[in-house]
Amino acid sequence: MPLALPAPGEILRLGPARHPSPLRARRSRFIDDRERVLLNAETEVLTPLLEAGRIPPSFEVAGPREQVFFEPGRVTAGIVTCGGLCPGLNDVVRAITLTLWHQYGVRRILGFRFGWLGLSAKAPEAPLRLDPDAVSRIHDSGGTVLGTSRGPQSLDDMIDTLTREGVDMLFAIGGDGTLRGAAALDARLRARRIPTAVVGIPKTIDNDIHWIDRSFGLATAVEAADLAIAGAHAEARGVWNGVGIVKLMGRRAGFIAAYATLANNDVNFCLVPEFPVPIDGERGLLRALEKRLAARRHAVIAVAEGFGQDLMESAAVEQDASGNDKLADIGPYLVERIKSHFAALGEPVAMKYIDPSYIVRSMPANSHDAELCTALAQHAVHAAMTGRTGLVIGRGNGRYTHVPIPLAVATPRCIPADAPVWQRVLDTTGQTELLDFLPLPPRTTTDPKNTDPR
Repeated sequence: MPLALPAPGEILRLGPARHPSPLRARRSRFIDDRERVLLNAETEVLTPLLEAGRIPPSFEVAGPREQVFFEPGRVTAGIVTCGGLCPGLNDVVRAITLTLWHQYGVRRILGFRFGWLGLSAKAPEAPLRLDPDAVSRIHDSGGTVLGTSRGPQSLDDMIDTLTREGVDMLFAIGGDGTLRGAAALDARLRARRIPTAVVGIPKTIDNDIHWIDRSFGLATAVEAADLAIAGAHAEARGVWNGVGIVKLMGRRAGFIAAYATLANNDVNFCLVPEFPVPIDGERGLLRALEKRLAARRHAVIAVAEGFGQDLMESAAVEQDASGNDKLADIGPYLVERIKSHFAALGEPVAMKYIDPSYIVRSMPANSHDAELCTALAQHAVHAAMTGRTGLVIGRGNGRYTHVPIPLAVATPRCIPADAPVWQRVLDTTGQTELLDFLPLPPRTTTDPKNTDPR
């Protein structure tokens, strides 16, 4: 289903910004509300629009404004982290706190504990008071100092908590499920005429949210995956007919597996959810592996967790608390299929299976992700202070942007078949010489969900 395009002014504001920003004393440059960034800068997308006399779709540029909606000294801010762990969560919490405190003079910052649960009537603990001392070293540790949880809570319960605590702005850090919850909460706040801003910071280690070039945690995950692949390669090379399999995160999108393959160059088969391949048959994975082992006597497979769910009987029979289908485990399935196939040929293989998933997602962010976390957090604070609400911070064409939450989560972001990153994966592995990929529909430039070039 095509995404709805954002119209100018679609980002909702709680009211006019009448207070001078406290940043005036230290900044010579503010963002003008008329500044916008194109959704897509490719000529194949822009030319038909311009020829038809249409204005290309665009987003607001994120950043500090000269006037703010909230009176900074009277603001109470709330922060919540939801869903699975991801490198950089503590960096975002820390940067939000420091930006509120040092740049805007906000002195009451609450960290709600254990996700949306912490805003409900069933909250297991009171909110954590945050200040520069409380967050000074939290970025050195993985996980989230606030805790997290999955699953929805009563919107009215959460609003009652926000009202009781006098929260003027809430920063929701999470993936598509969290952002949908934030959008629903924002809509209910508007219906109840409560002037609380809700701003999202996209957290998806899988990189599967639209309109942000790269989500935080991805770079750290690829770095860790590179180490796992290097280990699998060393193990596979060290024995006759060695096969190393590394299972990586990627429920619906295979960005981690793809980028790790490119970072390492030792992967022979990169298997991702977007591009299914047959296991059996002359052009299937098992036959391709036969040819690889006959030529080099070792092989490395990087597989995203969401690949091959249709191959396993137990796939998608249950859902987790967030409403996601519980995935069957592709790693052991591939190990067993490969072992039994080569045993039947009378040529056993030495399997080495590595699953670093929980280690990766609980790591501290590397410097690349840490810088991104700081930028996202700062832009989220700037947006909230102006009274903007119902948005998530995005990035495209070299600029940070304000993206309406419904647009960001309308469909999951995946690797397009003609994306340069996937073409480079195929060039690097050479797997198209041995494998058939099931046909996929071609990209169309009139469908805005396909204008994300990565």
